[in-house]
Amino acid sequence: MDIQLDPARDDLPLMANTSHILVKHYVLDLDVDFESQVIEGTIVLFLEDGNRFKKQNSSIEEACQSESNKACKFGMPELCRISVANARTFSSEMEYNDFAICSKGEKDTSDKDGNHDNQEHASGISSSKYCCDTGNHGSEDFLLVLDCCDLSVLKVEEVDVAAVPGMEKFTRSPKLTVVSEELRNQIVYELVTLPADCWREQLDYYACCSQAPGCGELLFDTDSWSLQIRKTGAQTATDFPHAIRIWYKTKPEGRSVTWTSDQSDRPCVYTVGSPINNRALFPCQEPPVAMSTWQATVRAAASFVVLMSGENSAKPTQLWEGCSSWYYYVTMPVPASTFTIAVGCWTEMKLETYSLNDLATERPFSPSEADFRHIGVCSHMEYPCRFKNASAATQEIIPYRVFAPVCLKGACQETLLRLIPPCLSAAHSVLGTHPFSRLDVLIVPANFPSLGMARPSKDKTGHTSDSGASVIKQGLNPEKIFMQVHYLKGYFLLRFLAKRLGDETYLSFLRKFVHTFHGQLILSQDFLQMLLENIPEEKRLGLSVENIYQDWLESCGIPKPLQRERSAEAECGLARQVRAEVTKWIQVNRRPRKRKRRVKEEVFEKLLPDQLVLLLEHLLEQKTLSPRTLQSLQRTYHLHDQDAEVRHRWCELIVKHKFTKAYDSVERFLQEDQAMGVYLYGELMVSEDARQQQLARRCFERTKEQMDRSSAQVVAEMLF
Repeated sequence: MDIQLDPARDDLPLMANTSHILVKHYVLDLDVDFESQVIEGTIVLFLEDGNRFKKQNSSIEEACQSESNKACKFGMPELCRISVANARTFSSEMEYNDFAICSKGEKDTSDKDGNHDNQEHASGISSSKYCCDTGNHGSEDFLLVLDCCDLSVLKVEEVDVAAVPGMEKFTRSPKLTVVSEELRNQIVYELVTLPADCWREQLDYYACCSQAPGCGELLFDTDSWSLQIRKTGAQTATDFPHAIRIWYKTKPEGRSVTWTSDQSDRPCVYTVGSPINNRALFPCQEPPVAMSTWQATVRAAASFVVLMSGENSAKPTQLWEGCSSWYYYVTMPVPASTFTIAVGCWTEMKLETYSLNDLATERPFSPSEADFRHIGVCSHMEYPCRFKNASAATQEIIPYRVFAPVCLKGACQETLLRLIPPCLSAAHSVLGTHPFSRLDVLIVPANFPSLGMARPSKDKTGHTSDSGASVIKQGLNPEKIFMQVHYLKGYFLLRFLAKRLGDETYLSFLRKFVHTFHGQLILSQDFLQMLLENIPEEKRLGLSVENIYQDWLESCGIPKPLQRERSAEAECGLARQVRAEVTKWIQVNRRPRKRKRRVKEEVFEKLLPDQLVLLLEHLLEQKTLSPRTLQSLQRTYHLHDQDAEVRHRWCELIVKHKFTKAYDSVERFLQEDQAMGVYLYGELMVSEDARQQQLARRCFERTKEQMDRSSAQVVAEMLF
C-alpha cells in the first residue's frame, strides 16, 4: 500500500487549552435513540483554572487535611434528591436556535443547522447561528477551548451552582444574599477539592449542581476540531465561569462510536477506540494530562443494556413503560479517552453449573468501606485509592460481569466464564492490588477494530503551544492502526528483558512499578529507568536506557538481541516438534497422486495453537502445495475451528495456492474477523487472480457498511 500522506488530513490536532484551565469533573445526562442513531443531552463541566491547580498541587496534602473534617459533615440537601425521571427538567425550556430537528425515524445528517456553510466546517461541529458572530465581543475575553468534532452544539450556559440549597456551606457566608461570579467559582473550587473520603457526598453535590438552573447563555463558536466558549468581560481563566452546561447531540456519522448490529443481528452502539477518541461523543479536553472524574446518566429503551467504564455495577431503573435509566461514575481521575459506552440487547452470562474455584472468594470491595489510613504512600493526585486499603490488597478476584448476544451463550458457558477467575487471580499474583473495583466483559461484534486499540493519545506529538494545544503526527492516517511493528517490538522487548533478568527479578519489578506509578501517566523511559535502577549492577549485563532505545526503537528491522534469541529458541522442544511435522508434510506433498504400492500413512502429532501458527508459516514458504495436501491439513487439524491467528495463516495458504474448495473459509474470515481481514484483502488483490479479486470485492460489498471506518477506507483503496 503506497498511499501519499496528506499532513492536513493525517495529523490530528489537540486543541484544548489545558495549560490555562482544566476540566475536573464531567456530568453527562444522555438519551440513546437507535432510530435516528443519535445520542443527545447535556454535559456539565466543572472547571479549575490552571494557576490555581498548580498552586493546589504544591500543597495538596495540607489542604486536604484542613478541609477533611468539616467537609464530610455536610448533609445532603433534600432538594438534591432529584428523581431520575425529572433529570431533564430544563430541556423543555431550551431553544434550539435555528437547529434542524429530525423526527425520531430519521437519521440526523443535516449540515444546515447553523451558518457554518463553508468547507472549513463541513466535517466539524454545528452551532447555533447567533453564537457564531464573535467579532463584536472583543479579543481580550478568555476562551475555553474544548476538543470535539462531528457534534451539533445547541446551547452553552453558565450553571448557577449557588442556587442549590445548602451550597452556602462551601462559602464563608451563612446565607447567599449576594451572588457573584467569584462566589460561584469559589463554590466549584471547594467542591472539586473535597477530600477523597468524601467522594460519595461529592458525587451527590455534582448531581445537584448539574441540575441547577442556568444563569446566562455563553457565546460559542466552532471549527472542525474544537468548540470555543467565551463570556463577555471574563478576561482570564479565573474570571471565566467554572460550571457550564452544554446542550448537544451526536451525528450518525460521528467517528467516536459505531452504530451496528451484534451477532444476533440486534442493533447496538459502542465506542470503538477511534483515533479521535471520544471527541465525537462529548466535548472534552483530549490531552492525557487533563485527568478528570465523571458520572453519567444514560437512558435507552428498556430492551437495551447500557455498559460503561464506571466503578459501579449499574442496574436499570425503569422511568416509564419502555424506558430505563442507567447510572455510572468514576472517582479515579483518568484521561477523557478512557470513557467508554456500549448499548445493546445483550444478556448477562452466568455459569449454570460451577465449583467453588469458579467463584470469587473475597467479599466485593466498595470504596465507601475504604480505610484510608495509609498502607502505602501514593504519588498520584488524591482519590479513593484501592492501594491504601488492606481488604482490596488481598482481593484476588474482583466482582465481574459478562455480557454477550444470547446466541453466544453456549460459548460463554463452555470457555469464557471459567477463564475469567483464574486470569484475575493470576493478574493479582503478578501485579498486586487490582486498580479497579470491578470488571465488565462484553463480547463485541465482528467489526470491532481490535488492531487499533492503542490510541495515539501520546504518540509523537508536535510542538506544544503555551495553551497546551499540540498535534499528533499522522494521528488520522487510516493505515496507522495496521502498522504493527511497534506492538511487536514492544512485546519482544518485554520478553527479552524478562529472559535477561530472570522471571523472579522481572516480575518482582513489575509489581513494584505498578504500585509506584498507579493512578499516574507514565512514559516508556519511566519504565526503563526504574527497571534499571532496581536491578543490581551485576545483573544489568550492560543494559542502559540508551542502548535499549538504540537497539529497539531507533534501529529498523529485527533488533540484534532478538536475532540471537531466535537462534537459541530454534532449539527448544516445541519448535523442534513443529519442524519435524513440517518435514512430514513436505514428504506427503511430494508423494505422487497415484502410488504403485501402499505406503504407510504419516501419523501427525497434536499441536498447540502457537505451534499450528508456526507450522503454517513454515508451509507458506513452500512454493507449491497440492490440493490433496491442503485438504489433509484442514482435516488433520480442524483448521476451520481454530482461533483467528491460526485461521488467518490457513487463509493465506488457501489464497497462495488457489485452493478453491476452501474459499468459503476465506469468506467467513473476512466477515467474522474484520480487523485481521484487512491484510487478507491485500493478498487477494495482489494475487491478480480474477476469482480471488471477485471474492474480495463481494465480501467487501457485504460488510463495508458495518466495518470500522478506517478499515473500510484502507480496503476500498486496495480494491478500487
